[in-house]
Amino acid sequence: MNVERLKVTKEACDVIEQLKTEHGELVFNQSGGCCDGTAPMCYAKDDFYVPSRNIKLGEICGCEFYIDKDQFEYFKHSQITIDVKKESAAFGNSFSLEIDLGYQFITKSRIFTDEEYQQLQ
Repeated sequence: MNVERLKVTKEACDVIEQLKTEHGELVFNQSGGCCDGTAPMCYAKDDFYVPSRNIKLGEICGCEFYIDKDQFEYFKHSQITIDVKKESAAFGNSFSLEIDLGYQFITKSRIFTDEEYQQLQ
């Protein structure tokens, strides 16, 4: 069994591909809070400096996905799935690229089973 820490829905991948066409290479970052409300944020890769305290959780649709070290401690027992919802107004993530398309990336998670978590060790 191949256990993944990070997954993405088809709907979110469709939005990511549209953003890649418009902006080129992308990077995702999920910080520990502040103005982005802990939402996964999408940036043009050249427009974002990854903080040294962040951890690369994986990749979605060919884009690196980073998470704040403190948030990783909270989510390390979880599988994270990036999804998207229709959003007509910026809701805590007005810096993220998808908002201009009328979407917002969201995080869904589930706790790993003991067996799955042991495979990650």
